[in-house]
Amino acid sequence: MKIAGLVKNSLIDYPGKITAIVFTQGCNFRCPYCHNPDLVDLKHKNPLIPESEVFGFLNKRKGLLEAVTITGGEPTLQKDLLKFISKVKNLGYFVKLDTNGTNPDVLIKAIDKNLVDYIAMDIKHSLGGYALVTGYYELKSIKKSIETIMGSGVEYEFRTTVLPRLHKKEDFEKIGEEIRGANKYFIQNFRPDSTLNKNYQKETGFTLSELKDIKKAMEKYVKNCSIRENI
Repeated sequence: MKIAGLVKNSLIDYPGKITAIVFTQGCNFRCPYCHNPDLVDLKHKNPLIPESEVFGFLNKRKGLLEAVTITGGEPTLQKDLLKFISKVKNLGYFVKLDTNGTNPDVLIKAIDKNLVDYIAMDIKHSLGGYALVTGYYELKSIKKSIETIMGSGVEYEFRTTVLPRLHKKEDFEKIGEEIRGANKYFIQNFRPDSTLNKNYQKETGFTLSELKDIKKAMEKYVKNCSIRENI
């Protein structure tokens, strides 16, 4: 598996758990506001981290760490993902998988094999706005992933990174309809620090008042809605 980064300790990436974070290389989206631009291309400028190094670390941290979060990039693009997760589970760790939802069949296999304990799926926009934001047009896979996750019995969240340039009030009504009944939905405000499209470093996020308005709109559709101001 192409591992581009390893954060050895985080208290915020897996709700309620102390987690390590594994970053995979490569993504099939081209979101202009992406704050991990170095992880987008399948080719990596710097040397990748060997799996042996990651598992050596995880072996040493048993009893101190509780979980491993696998993010990217887009982890489901990795051919060895399920094999990697299986090794992590065999060490006794909980596993959180971050995904953009473009590979529902991988999610189904992971769920069926009890390999994931928490799934976080990014909802980039309403389905009608996906091509605008991501350059991705295969909406059936996004819909299938939403349905798969909601029906899985696995703990999950949906989340949207929001910014005024791309998201309008009516978009959240559409998103709400598309994930109606979801357990958890998080609104994450845009950060202009490091972006795939450098022009987006000039953009600003929503004000707290505007974020609260978005939250109010989404509460009609989901069971729990929260704002993540700085993540």
